[in-house]
Amino acid sequence: MVNARELLSTNFRYPFPALKNPYAAQMQEITDSQWIDGEYLWLYDHSPEIRKKYKKTQTAHIAAHWFPTASLDRFKPICRLMLWTLYNDDLYEEGNPEEIPDVHRQSLAVLNGEAASSDVGIPLGGMLGSLRQELLQFIPQASVVRFSEMISRYFTGLGTELVYKKNKTFPTIEECIALREDSICLYPFLQLTEVETGVILPPEIHDHAVIRRLQALACRLVTYFNEIQSITKDEATDSVYYNIVKVIQHQRGISLEEACQENLRLHNQDLKEFVGLQSSLPDFGVWQDAVVNWVHYMGMVLSGWKNISTRLDRYNEAAFPAAAELREKLTHV
Repeated sequence: MVNARELLSTNFRYPFPALKNPYAAQMQEITDSQWIDGEYLWLYDHSPEIRKKYKKTQTAHIAAHWFPTASLDRFKPICRLMLWTLYNDDLYEEGNPEEIPDVHRQSLAVLNGEAASSDVGIPLGGMLGSLRQELLQFIPQASVVRFSEMISRYFTGLGTELVYKKNKTFPTIEECIALREDSICLYPFLQLTEVETGVILPPEIHDHAVIRRLQALACRLVTYFNEIQSITKDEATDSVYYNIVKVIQHQRGISLEEACQENLRLHNQDLKEFVGLQSSLPDFGVWQDAVVNWVHYMGMVLSGWKNISTRLDRYNEAAFPAAAELREKLTHV
């Protein structure tokens, strides 16, 4: 039997600071009372237990470890995005892959300002519309479009996961890592450092091969960590077909403990590359300090995720919303 908490606490180590935003409690109160029990109450108005589980997930406290220096007004859209990622994941992880392209298309239309949230037929359209308006207070349309491109990657990964789940087939280890890099939904958050710092980097920085690789590594590192802590949840929801640990176990015919160790080896290999790239960044000219700072913030996401996630009921107990409840609700909205 794998002791996930012990493995994560003792073997997944990050050489980055772990800070927390001082507005976490204030934003958690807004999340609980104004969003879960307010603006988005209609989603689960007859399901107080589901709402309670989302509150226990403490999405604002998660965001506080990822964006420790954001002011309260800049922290708000980040917290709204964090709640959206959980709502969206839970609504569609039991869906059919054929549903995802339409949800994908409509979500991007709202985020990019091509459609009003009232004109789309997705349950979370209003949340995305509010998110867009909040983001535009701090970043230009071009940055919002880049952010929505990363949301697009998430939907692509989610749709691919559902295909494997529907067919009850496993991808290869390499395919699983690639799709989880997208579906873990960290790419969108990495773009929002611009919201936190107020520094808008030019396109050539975002398109640079080293910066793209660092973001990919950050997404993979969070995924390796997540796969260990979500084994129980994934087994309960029949989501083992795209859990990297379970894919390793299946493909190599080894024990769960051995698969966890291989997952750790892959994690440490990518962490070594991340640290190496961070310590030898190319010369970005006048943007050098801003890029160094952005990569520094990427590192804090990794240490911050470890700091908060090992204490979350969503992973440590059967405290995640029941898939059947969510699926039933989805058919009525």
